[in-house]
Amino acid sequence: MTERDLLARTAVIAADYLETLDSRPIRPERSYLEMLELLDEPLPEQPSEPLEVVEHLARVVEPGLTAMGSGRFFGFVIGGATPAALAVDWLTSTWDQNTGLAEPTPATSALEAVAGRWVLELLGLPRHASFAFVTGCQMAHVTCLAAARQGVYERAGWDLRERGLAGAPPLRVVVGGSRHVTITRALRLLGIGRAQEVVLPTDAEGRMDVAALRDALATEAPTIVCAQAGDVNTGAFDDLETIVELGATAGAWVHVDGAFGLWAAATPELAHLVAGHERADSWATDAHKWLNVPYDCGIAICAHPAAHEASMEYAAAYLAVSDQAVARDPMGYSPEFSRRARSAPVWAVIRELGRQGVADLVERCCAHARGLAAGLGALDGCEILNDVVLNQVLVRFDDDARTRAILDAVQTEGEAWMSPTIRDGRAAIRISVVGWRTSEDDVRRTLASFSRAAGRVEERVSG
Repeated sequence: MTERDLLARTAVIAADYLETLDSRPIRPERSYLEMLELLDEPLPEQPSEPLEVVEHLARVVEPGLTAMGSGRFFGFVIGGATPAALAVDWLTSTWDQNTGLAEPTPATSALEAVAGRWVLELLGLPRHASFAFVTGCQMAHVTCLAAARQGVYERAGWDLRERGLAGAPPLRVVVGGSRHVTITRALRLLGIGRAQEVVLPTDAEGRMDVAALRDALATEAPTIVCAQAGDVNTGAFDDLETIVELGATAGAWVHVDGAFGLWAAATPELAHLVAGHERADSWATDAHKWLNVPYDCGIAICAHPAAHEASMEYAAAYLAVSDQAVARDPMGYSPEFSRRARSAPVWAVIRELGRQGVADLVERCCAHARGLAAGLGALDGCEILNDVVLNQVLVRFDDDARTRAILDAVQTEGEAWMSPTIRDGRAAIRISVVGWRTSEDDVRRTLASFSRAAGRVEERVSG
């Protein structure tokens, strides 16, 4: 079999899988231990035919897959992949370009420059901002906060690259009480401990108390403020306009966690939610969430390219480093030396949808979230726990036991999938709508599944 035949057969297998997304159970049909038993073979001693490898893997693995690309997958803020993004992702693997330096990878390095500019335009961010395409929002935070650490120490007169952290002025990081855990982990990876955090209270929706921020910034210590555009549970937005203004007045660096919520800036209908965001110092977001590219792709954006570049030092005699006035080396803005051309699917989806299509996608998902909230709120004993300002819906039924039982029943049926969460110490169900495939019919089918699940749980209790 030729390589062409192998790839053609693989494309058929992939297309067959995609065509089942509307009808297959969303949940995996086999557990991790069952999959491990099937996959844990002895180390092969002899070669195998490539086609046998591909067909064996597809046959064995498929029952253990969660249909995350389905229009009824509402967990972990995962959107699936648009057709153009998926196809270009295949090409990205085929081209196999280690996109770090412009000289050996001119095509994909130039593609990254264009994709990054398009992202800045879509999100209403400064055109001079630097950017990096990384694995996800976790590494986007690490990248941005490394630049922030560099920037605030420069302002304090401390040469971080020369002297390091030992003996440096104490650094403070102001965060909200409902910050995402990836912020916390990024701080730890950068050597910033819990004792350096100033944790501010939040309101019922998870928004930072800006009055408390005013007091927290009354210091001369180098300070970073981490604001939130889209709470992971409620979808709520911090008051970015006030936070940015307070940060600028105090000389603090303001970083915005906009993993999914930053995409509200791409639509006039929702842009008010991020008012003032363009004056922040750095932003982190995911393309594999609302932009619907295949995993994985996060984007780190920085309004201070010099600090960004200084924090990602990479020059060496054995590297073909470009004159940055002539060509942009992607490696100069990313913590990864070895890196696939993640920007190619981003370029593809923006080219596929255009500005209007991206806005329509965001608005459509938010409308579906409101539809789900309205339908679920009409069920007996169901409470919607958040203001549905974006794409997140928090649901609870009567008590913890009934909430968990109904979620389990919905997931077991396989018609839809959403994740459990805890809100104010109580069990809840979190529904995240970011998929391009999600339709009004998917909303209807999901609401019907909840209705059936509630009925089955009630029968068990009554019986």
